[in-house]
Amino acid sequence: MIQKLIANIQRTNAPIVVGLDPMMKFIPEHICKRAFAEFGETLEGAAEAVWQYNKAIVDEIYDLIPAVKPQIAMYEQFGIPGLQTFKRTVDYCREKGLVVIGDVKRGDIGSTSSAYAAAHLGNVQVGGSLLTPFGEDFATVNPYLGSDGVKPFLEVCKKEKKGIFILVKTSNPSSGEFQDRLIDGRPLYELVGEKVAEWADDCMGDDYSYVGAVVGATYPEMGKVLRRIMPKCYILVPGYGAQGGKAADLVHYFNEDGLGAIVNSSRGIIAAWMQEKYSSCGAENFAEASRAAVEDMITDIRQALQNR
Repeated sequence: MIQKLIANIQRTNAPIVVGLDPMMKFIPEHICKRAFAEFGETLEGAAEAVWQYNKAIVDEIYDLIPAVKPQIAMYEQFGIPGLQTFKRTVDYCREKGLVVIGDVKRGDIGSTSSAYAAAHLGNVQVGGSLLTPFGEDFATVNPYLGSDGVKPFLEVCKKEKKGIFILVKTSNPSSGEFQDRLIDGRPLYELVGEKVAEWADDCMGDDYSYVGAVVGATYPEMGKVLRRIMPKCYILVPGYGAQGGKAADLVHYFNEDGLGAIVNSSRGIIAAWMQEKYSSCGAENFAEASRAAVEDMITDIRQALQNR
């Protein structure tokens, strides 16, 4: 699947991923009214509103981007109907030719980790049938329980040709409370990066590994170091835009071949209609605002890479 991701990035010349992280406050009133008229102000109604919102945005932007990243918590909050919308969104995006990165941040041990890996990247045996539960192309994985939590995902990646992005240095302000702690004089995130590079070497595609890393846009100097530590890993870069990450700071996340990184924006794209810059679109044309925001992001990152 890493080969498809790279092919999509090269085809679109857009190393970006749109985070499909819906919240009710982002969804225009007319979408909610239609959903509630059919299902009431229920979990089913909320899930339907999320689906209609997602679908409209994807229909407007799928030709511009290589991938999407739905954050499962934004769907889980609506219970079983929300998870059904998550699955529906994954399937629809794949039908549109997009690579789907399931932002699930799973991390456990033994049979539990194996079950998570099967649920999101693999298959489950039900009687005589082999079934696919969610069917994402990549999943995000928390490595802080050690190799026991990661190895089941590596096994599924090898078998299914799927991929993972392992949390190494996250974009949130308090990440340093643990990730920056010095171990034998070195920050913990560097040691995690070295372990990720080791896992990556054991799970290679053509030029890049099926094992990637998550490194926040808000820490560009750390990203520069981690790029050297993990040369064969694709880096998923959250924190662009709304969290303060700037395109000029991201050039070091990319290798000399112009590949090696994919930059995420979530509410900066899906809630663009609420920003003053795109307010002329109005709530009725919220998806057009998302398209304009995608085009601006692509231009911003392309210019930064050209000027590095």
